[in-house]
Amino acid sequence: MYAVIVHGGSGAWEEQHKRAALQGVRRAAEAGRKVLAQGKSALDSVTAAVVLLEDNPVFNAGTGSALNLHGEAQMDASVMVSNGLRAGGVACLQRVKNPVLVASKVMEETEHVLLAGEGALNFARAMGFADYDPVTGEQRAVWRKKRKALAASKSQSRMRNLLKRHPELARGTVGAVALDESGHFAAATSSGGLALKLPGRVGDTPIPGAGTYAMPMGAVSVTGLGEMAMRYLVAKSVCDLLAKARNAQQAVDEVLLLLAAEPRADMGIITIDRRGNIGAGHHIQALMPHAYCVSGKSKIIARMQVGP
Repeated sequence: MYAVIVHGGSGAWEEQHKRAALQGVRRAAEAGRKVLAQGKSALDSVTAAVVLLEDNPVFNAGTGSALNLHGEAQMDASVMVSNGLRAGGVACLQRVKNPVLVASKVMEETEHVLLAGEGALNFARAMGFADYDPVTGEQRAVWRKKRKALAASKSQSRMRNLLKRHPELARGTVGAVALDESGHFAAATSSGGLALKLPGRVGDTPIPGAGTYAMPMGAVSVTGLGEMAMRYLVAKSVCDLLAKARNAQQAVDEVLLLLAAEPRADMGIITIDRRGNIGAGHHIQALMPHAYCVSGKSKIIARMQVGP
């Protein structure tokens, strides 16, 4: 038995990007499925899926990452596996093509869990990752427009008002979760973070228990406002419910219900439990392109929102 599910970020999706987003998550799920069907590990599956999402400029990760206040792409990524609770992550990483692969190297080659900034970049170069500019022309144009709008705002809470007027700025994060034939789980998450964020801001993506988590009962990847995911330890909260015999969908629904009282918690969650059940959910006002497949069923399901 194996299963894989991927997401392309929860939030407001512009109409012109919806079709490309669905195609992107479908291809990513297919890449993850092929790896599992070959008998390879859940870690191989989620990294293969997330690399495709990072390489697709429609998503806010890798190529096409949102730009910070200074117009830089500072990216976060992480991986975690259930066997040994091993994890690796990078934060505020610049000028690499696939941050998720660097995060995997942190887990495999060091005794650390998280490397950040210049240290993460130096490590990436030592591991052979070449210089690469992930900034696209579209993101540069968006940055100029929204930077001008932010400067023109007279409100003391300019960023909050800007995000209210332009919710597409908060769209972020891609992720994948897999269960392999050996019964092991893995999760991987990657993000360009919040558009116009302060330089040096780190979101939930590379924080074990916040945006990414894997344990013997299941694994989780989270998308949405990172500050809320960190405060509520969303990924770990879902896994804790899986450990209490909730199935995947029940665990997702319970955590989203807990977050419903938070007006800024525009969250999306994907998970798989130890019986191979898929769980996916997001808050009503959001969309979350996601796709999944389980062994014994050749069809990949791809949707913009949870439901029929």
